[in-house]
Amino acid sequence: MGRGTVRGERTRRPAGRGEPPDQASDLGWDDSLYEEAPGGDAPGGDADSRGRTTRSRQRAGVRPRRRRRRILRWTASILAFLIIGTAGAGYLYYRHLNGNLDTGKLNLGEHKVPEPTPNAAGQRPLNILLIGSDSRNTKENLKLGGHKQSVGSAPLADVQMLLHLSADRSNMSVVSMPRDTLTRLPQCTDPKTGKVYEATVSRQMVNTSLARGGAGCTVATWEQMTGIHIDHYMMVDFSGVVSMADAIGGVPVCVNANVYSRNSSGEGSGLKLKKGTTSVKGEQALQWLRTRHGFEDGSDIARAKAQHMYMSSMVRELRENATFSHPGKLRTLAEKATDALGVDDGLDTVKKLYDLSNELKRPAPKRITMTTMPFVYEGARVAPKAKDAGALWRLLRDDIALDGRDKDTKSDKEKAKDEKSDDPAAADDKIAVQVRNGTRTATTPAAPGRAAQVAQALTADGFTQAVPDQAQSLVEDKTVIRYPSADLEGDAQAVAKSLGIPLSSVQESTEVSGVTLIVGADWKTGTAYPKSTESTDDEDASKALDKEQTQNGADDSTCMKVEQGYTW
Repeated sequence: MGRGTVRGERTRRPAGRGEPPDQASDLGWDDSLYEEAPGGDAPGGDADSRGRTTRSRQRAGVRPRRRRRRILRWTASILAFLIIGTAGAGYLYYRHLNGNLDTGKLNLGEHKVPEPTPNAAGQRPLNILLIGSDSRNTKENLKLGGHKQSVGSAPLADVQMLLHLSADRSNMSVVSMPRDTLTRLPQCTDPKTGKVYEATVSRQMVNTSLARGGAGCTVATWEQMTGIHIDHYMMVDFSGVVSMADAIGGVPVCVNANVYSRNSSGEGSGLKLKKGTTSVKGEQALQWLRTRHGFEDGSDIARAKAQHMYMSSMVRELRENATFSHPGKLRTLAEKATDALGVDDGLDTVKKLYDLSNELKRPAPKRITMTTMPFVYEGARVAPKAKDAGALWRLLRDDIALDGRDKDTKSDKEKAKDEKSDDPAAADDKIAVQVRNGTRTATTPAAPGRAAQVAQALTADGFTQAVPDQAQSLVEDKTVIRYPSADLEGDAQAVAKSLGIPLSSVQESTEVSGVTLIVGADWKTGTAYPKSTESTDDEDASKALDKEQTQNGADDSTCMKVEQGYTW
């Protein structure tokens, strides 16, 4: 055979020892490392050999382009692998965070308050119940507070705050209810065991609602007491507060004197601070939130005031602290928050919590108002102050800001509601009307037979399809007529006109299936709607707020007053 020929092919010098040229090429090695042997084609080579040699030479100029294409393909493959791998890890972490959340049913009661009517822009307010559990059923919680004899007992809802975010997201109201508020508890069913807790005949402390199946019973209790539709709940225990406070970082709080919350009997949270402003976090933050002995009069009312101060300060801190744009800190906060929070099943993913947080951060601190439910003492306990508490709940139901800055806007909306509908009403005897008793309040039982009495009055006036609903009475401070869709608006207004009820009390709601009249606490007797008690002026309702217990979210100048005997 001629020099440099093997079966008529060019002689190549391999770049890798012992590696065949084709294999080396397939692995992406540099084709330029294979060169023609001196002398070109083999002498005497046949036509086939010469043809293949020519094609080999033609391929020689193509190989660098192929090589570049192969490199691009491999680079793309590697990037795709990394992207898919990272996305996979992100998805797994997302699932991990979702798995951290402890979810439960929103409302364990028999009756739910319908959602409020949306505003002209189709927006609804958001109501979120914040619950602090005193559970000692873990080593961490027992270490942070309480006694060993508390282990195994049902937790109590010792902190309860309703957070109301306005429909237009311009303002927020936060209302605390003292843990020892006396009220009748509704029937609740434990979703895990199926156990039914019957409605109480006598009044009980509101914090015991948590032991009747879970947070959903506390939600049901609030809806019964206030007539406010609650959209979500969030619950946290002692160790959860500590871990989240650590993740958030320090929150500035202020006392007007050195304070040590511990007396000779060992009562108190153990909080020890110097006069002035201190940034608290971790266990010290929990002590601040739990302190009763040492603040003002040593009551739960003073504790609620301190909690409002902490929350306001935390909101300002989160807004102003740029470090929370750091991914590592956000990840830590996400981990701690999802592990610490118990939420309703409508907030069962991190995405839903994130979306909710974006809604909650929209009001500026100066449009955030925090207060405590108006109350009266009954021995060592408290009860809602009927008129003032009722006025406060009405403000929230009507989505009126507690700072009084949107009264004119609400007045315009009320005027718009008084306009007659373009939808023609059916004949009176063709309008089906369901009448319900909503005369019960937080402090008084329902007036008996009201649904039947008003239904009879409607029947006598020609509305022969009016029927009373015999279900358990509701809580409705003001008489209202609800209808499910625009084609029934005229019918609902016809019912209102017949009874002398103002058109502003006629509301569209998807919570009803037909025209539904709910006789409110403003109409406990008679068959003619009492015009003298038609409504309560917004300004008078605002006066119901206890100025001493009301704080503005932008106010960073107030300090908690230290109770006598708890200074050092």
